Amino acid sequence: MATAASAPGKDEVKLKKKRKKRMKDIEELTSAGHRALQDGRSEHALSCFNSALKAAAQLQDSRVLGACSFNLGAAYVEAEQPEKGLDLLRQAQPGPKADRLPDLQFNLALAHNALGQRREAAAYFLQAAQLYRSQGDGRSEGDACMEMSRCYSTDQDWVLAAQSLLRAAESYRVAAMSDSAAAALKEAASHMIQSDQFSRDDIISVLTESLSLTDSITNPRILGELYLCVGVSYCRLRCFQEAVACLQRALSPAAQQPPLLARVLHNLGAALNSAGRFPAAVGYHRLAAGLYGSLGCRGDQARCFSNLGYACSQVGDEEEAAESFILALQGFRDTEDHLSEVQVCESLAECYLKQRKQQKAVQLYKQALTALSHCQDSSGSARDRLVERLTAALQQSLQRPRPLRPPNRRSDITQSPGAASNQQPDDQRGEGPDSQLEAAGRQEAAEHCGSAGGGASEEPEYMSMVPGLHSSERSEERLQSMTPHWFRRRQKPRPPAQVTSERPRPLQPGGGLGSVP
Repeated sequence: MATAASAPGKDEVKLKKKRKKRMKDIEELTSAGHRALQDGRSEHALSCFNSALKAAAQLQDSRVLGACSFNLGAAYVEAEQPEKGLDLLRQAQPGPKADRLPDLQFNLALAHNALGQRREAAAYFLQAAQLYRSQGDGRSEGDACMEMSRCYSTDQDWVLAAQSLLRAAESYRVAAMSDSAAAALKEAASHMIQSDQFSRDDIISVLTESLSLTDSITNPRILGELYLCVGVSYCRLRCFQEAVACLQRALSPAAQQPPLLARVLHNLGAALNSAGRFPAAVGYHRLAAGLYGSLGCRGDQARCFSNLGYACSQVGDEEEAAESFILALQGFRDTEDHLSEVQVCESLAECYLKQRKQQKAVQLYKQALTALSHCQDSSGSARDRLVERLTAALQQSLQRPRPLRPPNRRSDITQSPGAASNQQPDDQRGEGPDSQLEAAGRQEAAEHCGSAGGGASEEPEYMSMVPGLHSSERSEERLQSMTPHWFRRRQKPRPPAQVTSERPRPLQPGGGLGSVP
């Protein structure tokens, strides 16, 4: 009788031991998968989480199975396989309870976003943010709002993107994360400028709030990026003095980081150009160009040389202006930036006209027309402007030297060197030698345009992309730094739930931060 009664007890003990061992295996596999994800070994992580899921299926415990499905689904999203990840995440917690798990909502959002379903992703991020707030988790709420803003900004919905960033900043401040709050605010200001739906005072208020957090930021890189981006936003608002002050404050924290320092110098020089402080700008242009050269950034270096050329021309140093434009021209040709090549050709031609080197100016206008023919978004008005300037230069080269009137730079799109002599209507002009010279010039210009292959276009009027190249009246459109190299943290999927050996309790997919409650 005793032997028969003890058999079921032994079987139960064996079953418990077997279950305990299986749980331990799941914990070890989950920990290994979590470490592999952190190390960037996605394939190994998938293998570990998949093995854990198979082991969990044998336990017949829905909570453990759901947690393992959550882990594997999040890992698939991280491994850029969102379709598989989305299916597993949906299996992790079926039913209405899933709507109350913030980490699950966050990972579902990431999966939809990876599939290009940004509106669905934004809705899930919003749900996650609300759940995090109800739990008092300001940091995770801020992360969800940041991701939500990127969904909207990708669709160029700048208003909703800005609102999401402002909410992220509020959440980060509650969590005492000043650096993240400041970054969210400066990015929000940038989107507010793009939306045209916010007042100038509202934008300046956000920028001021962002700068008010700088005393709490100790990381030099983050501080330098903050001053840089706020300075650029001030430029876009045409608050050039405030922009210069911000960019000057960025110099110290960026000093030991050459790529960041190059961008700060570049933007500071462009801002000084826009403020009309050309003598001060020259030195920054030179430093930025040299630093970009050492970093191998040929296109950015060319833009700095272009800025330098413009600043030198404004202080009357036409020789250095021409040398700088020549260096910029070579850089744009090397990088096949045809739009910028056109603009530098025009500026260099103006330098040569001031130096009475009409033949060189003629060649540059011809080169500009040739470069323009390679631009898909070039307009007929841009071609007409170049033809007009080429014609005027040809006319000057054919007639005896006489004093040149300086070109009116108020509208760089429509005016041309030497245009002052051609302001009369055609029926009021004489039929003397000047008219014959003009006709000859126009004929040669037309012949060159035909060989360049540049025809009229229905595209919008061609606009300059070279920073600080022309008058400061259009400087907010001309600053290369209008779109700086923004610093953005790469947001990864929230870490999958992980079992800890200290608490071998059934898994549930709500952990998300490395442990299971």
